[in-house]
Amino acid sequence: MQWNLEVFFKNTDDLDLFISNLKEQVSKFNASYNAKLQSLKSSEFLDAIKEYEDIITSLNKIMTYAYLNFAKDTTKGSFLAKYEEICTKLEEEILFFMLEFNEIDDAKQDEFIEFCKDYSYILSLSKKQKAHQLSFKEERILLRTANTGTNAFSRLFDESMARLKFHLDGKELSEEEILSKLSDSDRNVRKNAALSLSVTLEQNQHLLTYIYNMIKTDLKNDCELRGYELPESSRHQSNQIEKSSVDALIKASENSFDLVSKFYDKKRQILGLEKLYDYDRYAPINGDSEFSWDEAKDIVLKAFGEFSPEFANLAKRAFDENWCDVFPAPNKQSGAFSHSAVSQVHPFVLLNFTNKRRDVFTVAHELGHSIHQHLSYSVGTLNSDTPLTTAETASVFCEMLVFEYIKNKTPKNELAGLLAGKLEDIFATLYRQINFTTFERLVHAHDGEISSDELNQIWMQESKKMFGDSLILNDYYKIWWSYIPHFIHSPFYCYAYSYAQLLVLALFGLYKSGKCENFVQIYTKFLSLGGSKSPKEMVEMFGFDINQEEFWQIGIGEVKKLVDEFIQI
Repeated sequence: MQWNLEVFFKNTDDLDLFISNLKEQVSKFNASYNAKLQSLKSSEFLDAIKEYEDIITSLNKIMTYAYLNFAKDTTKGSFLAKYEEICTKLEEEILFFMLEFNEIDDAKQDEFIEFCKDYSYILSLSKKQKAHQLSFKEERILLRTANTGTNAFSRLFDESMARLKFHLDGKELSEEEILSKLSDSDRNVRKNAALSLSVTLEQNQHLLTYIYNMIKTDLKNDCELRGYELPESSRHQSNQIEKSSVDALIKASENSFDLVSKFYDKKRQILGLEKLYDYDRYAPINGDSEFSWDEAKDIVLKAFGEFSPEFANLAKRAFDENWCDVFPAPNKQSGAFSHSAVSQVHPFVLLNFTNKRRDVFTVAHELGHSIHQHLSYSVGTLNSDTPLTTAETASVFCEMLVFEYIKNKTPKNELAGLLAGKLEDIFATLYRQINFTTFERLVHAHDGEISSDELNQIWMQESKKMFGDSLILNDYYKIWWSYIPHFIHSPFYCYAYSYAQLLVLALFGLYKSGKCENFVQIYTKFLSLGGSKSPKEMVEMFGFDINQEEFWQIGIGEVKKLVDEFIQI
């Protein structure tokens, strides 16, 4: 139930030898191709990009190994920093390649794009980014200083959050442990957990505000240097989606916030409470079911197996071959993720399993990522880099598979609790991420550094939009923006969750309807394409158009069905 990182390198001598060989390869690559792309034949350029991909894969192998060591034990910051520096210097020597590709004449570019069929899409994307590309010297400086800029503040955030202790009932708890108490069946435990979380965050608010301001300022500088219109523009470009599509997503979501209020009004009635507070948001109905790790594995394997034997087989491999690091531990990074790693190994899943029902869905979510990552190995390292808009699709879809499996085996008198838990997860993935996105838009539109008080005010303003009068947010809730890692690691990431949630609900509705007989085959192909096609093209495989506002209403309609089912129980 822990990672075996020796599948990368047996020891540091093995790692150092790998780096030595890579340095030699990188040096030869630079000598062979730097300032020479314009004169290459198409077949020679194809050889060059294949070797470039091979080098990128090797760099990913080193950095994955270093990062996973750090994620498992955040006291190993110096170990991570050492290999970040080594990889950065190696990246410098190959930095010229894609920059120079965008400097050759259009006719030559098009010739290469046409000839290199397997790389046509990513080369076309690179060509589109030409307007935001800086000179080699400028790009080199930004690359070299990243590890003492945004990367450094991201690391500081991770290390700081991992070290925070939250006091509850005479015990010191980690962030993951205190957050899990917010779904405890005992209202006093939930209330005290919310207070404990808030007290510790407030004690560290100056640091967390400063970190956020540095991330905000760095993004502003980057956008100005590269000529992006808005702080979010580069994210839309990397997600291969138009701002108008994101605006339509936000509009459709905000126009259906009434579903949130209807749900919580009903939940308050079921719980027999006069008022519902923020700490009641995840209060379990009929108690919160406990699941052992073995039970969670069994549920996931059976749910996946009913959909696709290939999905079940990959999940079984993840369990049997130690793809997962499962339980909370001192200094372990909080949250959960699946790291793609490299095709010669396998994805790596970090969990902080605390036996809650929500943890079972988290297992399904992260294994969905790992299945997606493993399937996309087939298109190579460069093509497997999936846009966030489709990267979250597999994870949320796998959550739905597990939900349907559990729902079909749940007695009618316990169904309200299950539906409530699922709707709360959907709200967290859909509506809460919209709140996060509108919060970020307002924060990044603010001139200069932003104070803690201003951040708190914006956070409360956007949070209240979602809940309306159905849920009372206590004053301490205003600082809960400060533990959200995506604001630090990946500004404007969050709408991708909302996008994926509505896309998945539309796809899942299509799957359940039986109208698409070869759905499993199309869906598996969809995942196997990785990032080798645009999200629009990929979604069109199912007959949907993501640029139409009506598309989002399909997913909203599925949410409404679940809310109506819950209200009628």
